Amino acid sequence: MKPLIEIESVKAIIQGYLPGIILKIFLILLPTIIMTMSKIEGFTALSALETRSAGKYYLFLLVNVFLGSIITGTALQQLQGLLNQSPTMIPQTVGVSIPMKATFFITYVMVDGWSGIAAEILRLVPLVVFHLKNTFLVKTEKDREQAMDPGSLTWAISEPRIQLYFLLGLVYSTVTPVLLPFIVVFFAFSFLVFRHQIINVYDQKYESGATFWPDVHRRIIIGLILSQFLFLGLLNTKKAYNATYFLIPLPILTFWFFRVCKGRFESQFKKFPLEDAMKKDTLEKATEPNLNIKTYLQDAYVHPVFKGAIEFERPRVIDEEENNPLVLTKRSFHRHHHGKQKQEEEEDTSEDRMETSSSKGGSTSKAGPTVITAQDKL
Repeated sequence: MKPLIEIESVKAIIQGYLPGIILKIFLILLPTIIMTMSKIEGFTALSALETRSAGKYYLFLLVNVFLGSIITGTALQQLQGLLNQSPTMIPQTVGVSIPMKATFFITYVMVDGWSGIAAEILRLVPLVVFHLKNTFLVKTEKDREQAMDPGSLTWAISEPRIQLYFLLGLVYSTVTPVLLPFIVVFFAFSFLVFRHQIINVYDQKYESGATFWPDVHRRIIIGLILSQFLFLGLLNTKKAYNATYFLIPLPILTFWFFRVCKGRFESQFKKFPLEDAMKKDTLEKATEPNLNIKTYLQDAYVHPVFKGAIEFERPRVIDEEENNPLVLTKRSFHRHHHGKQKQEEEEDTSEDRMETSSSKGGSTSKAGPTVITAQDKL
């Protein structure tokens, strides 16, 4: 292998392209690795898995993409200075390197952010996969529906990336404002594209009821505090000590605001309000007065294989909640409309059968007394 590696063309490929290819493969496999780690932790619900995976993925992007780019460039350029200076001088060193990395992050937003939005709206890979499945695997109409399944939006990947760009906008809004137009363009197109994809393309697997928001809010606060500390370090390098002293309470007030929001609103995302529970009980009693909820709950959480021969009817309120999503998408609307239309057709068919049977029974009952009367006369 050594003579092969010593060839200039092979060495250039190994040194120039191989590290980038390996890094790209690792970044592609990273969400799957993080999701597997969350499953090993013991989480089973898909919503909990995506919540935990999003936190891990955001931490990876924060450390490796943002802080790694800043600190690595500083360490390579001022390694001797970092080793000799005290730890209290590190914020100043990082503050100096932040404006120097503005060009890199502008390129990063254009290459990764803008191209990512374009790839999201084009969906070339799912298109190619569909045509391959349609050519070689589709045999029945059910196979075609499975091949056309668009999947759901992967919150564990999309949301941390969006928050990374939000962090870049916070940090560079006061340091290098020239980065802000690129961030604004990214968020404008992200809003249009993801709104279209969620309503018209994706088919969500679950409704979390906004339980994802407390973690998103916590990461926003982390980004705010981090941007404030980096700005304080930058002001310290500019010898603006008076402004630094006035801005020191800012991270403290931000953390206090986070604690107030957490104590005031987090319980509403974690627990079901008693007032809403009372409304559901009242609605359930009005729509189904004869429902025995205790009998239904005996086998409600048991696997269908282990259930008894008797199947209890599901409460109508539960069916309506599962069939009416919070965000009405195009696919869910067609599915709900088709199911409702099919149910109405079945009800009409059953009513016609009942009318037919009742009419036959009525004619038989009328003919009976006539025959008896004739026999009595004879």
